[in-house]
Amino acid sequence: MANEISIKVNIGDRMYPLQINALEEEYVRRAVKLLNEKMTFFNNSFSVKDKVDGLAMAALEYAVDALKKETESRKPQAPPQDFSLLENELSEIEALFQS
Repeated sequence: MANEISIKVNIGDRMYPLQINALEEEYVRRAVKLLNEKMTFFNNSFSVKDKVDGLAMAALEYAVDALKKETESRKPQAPPQDFSLLENELSEIEALFQS
């Protein structure tokens, strides 16, 4: 991969070395931050016996969100409405009243 860099990320107090595209570094670091925050939320909010449980719940929540967005993006979008004919007719009616 071109522009590949080596970074280390900390997820759940464990270091992970990664080889990533340099253009993706910001996304990876933001994702790690979000994952750690969500994991901490689950660990603090629910009685978990292991940090892995919080990590699993965080990963599950993000996976469900990703699937929802994927499904939404596949739904056909309604075509934009063209009101130009109606607007023209209304303009003609307004012109008649103003005459």
